[in-house]
Order: sequence, then C-alpha cells, then structure tokens
Amino acid sequence: MQTYYASSDDLPQYCRVPMSFRVDSVLRVIGDSPDTFQITEEPVLKSWVKDYDIHDSPTGLPDRFDLKNWGIILVAVGDQPNGGCIIAHDTQGVNMLQGRHDLAVLWDIRVAPDSRGQGLGRKLFDSAVEWASSRGCIEMHIETQNINAPACRFYEKMGCRLIRVSRNAYAECPGEDMFLWSKTVPRDNKTIQRTALRAATDL
Repeated sequence: MQTYYASSDDLPQYCRVPMSFRVDSVLRVIGDSPDTFQITEEPVLKSWVKDYDIHDSPTGLPDRFDLKNWGIILVAVGDQPNGGCIIAHDTQGVNMLQGRHDLAVLWDIRVAPDSRGQGLGRKLFDSAVEWASSRGCIEMHIETQNINAPACRFYEKMGCRLIRVSRNAYAECPGEDMFLWSKTVPRDNKTIQRTALRAATDL
C-alpha cells in the first residue's frame, strides 16, 4: 500500500473510491454552545444510501478554486485507490477558511468499503493534520452532517470538538444539519520558525 501526494490531475482516480454510505441513524444536538453540546443518536424509520459525490464531486474542484495551496493525499495498491483526503488552505473564495492563514479545512476524506476498519481513516486523518502543521496552521476544520453518524464518531475519536451546528443547512438536502468540527493542529519548532520567517517576509 503506497501513500503519496497527488495533483488535481489525479482527482478522477481519487473519486474511484466511493463516498457513499447507508444512513441508519441521525444525530441530534442539545445545547446552544460548544461547551453545552450533547450529542444523541436515534434510528431512522427507513434506511437510505447517501452519496456525497452526487452533489459535490472533487473532480469539479479545479473549476471552482485555485488548488495551488491544497493537499491531495492518495493511498493505493498498484493502480487501485483505497482511500484519500483533500485539505484546503489559504485560498480565496473558500468561506470555511475565514480568510485565515493559520486555518486548514479537511475538505474530503474517504476510505474504500473493503478497506474500512483497518486504521486507514486514522492514518489519512493524521496525514492531513501533519500536512496542515507543515503549512503553519494551528487549527483544522471539518464539515459533516447529522446523517453521517459514523463520520461524526470518527472525528470525536480523532480529538475533534464540535463547535457549531446549523439546522437545516442545505437547501438541496432538506432536514440535514451541518456539524462543524475543530481539530487543534500541533506545531513543532520548525513550523514555528517557518511561520515567523513568512511573517517577517510579509512586513
């Protein structure tokens, strides 16, 4: 299994890893601030399959944004992709970045169905955090939805904190709530030195 940094030309291969899952439950949040949020889980009356790529496939990213400051990490065996992640940083037009230079966004993370439960998701998440740290970021945000309970539980295990909930956030997906998670990005001395050098250059 090989892990490597890919380019936008590799996005069609990246998307060969399906981004669909079965919705068996939804999450509800009680509380009005991160300090008071309590997450509960309840089953749905009828399960269905959700496919994120139908509404927002990564293959369309080059037409929407300048990807020069983005990271694309792909894990594959031969020419068969098993998983990957996409990280956004320092890009105009990406509202989630809030105009900050010290914030990254985990735009996408996916693992092939037959590779799940083997630690690949954790490996990809850790790689995304390491990538963000190397760019001088101190925080990484991740957006998901209340219908994706496994992903939310995964982010909790990765040390992420739920910082915002937006009810009925998507016009094209009625009833779905947006969850915004935050992960603190550790910084080493080399990263701090690079950030300081960049700041001095900008003066």
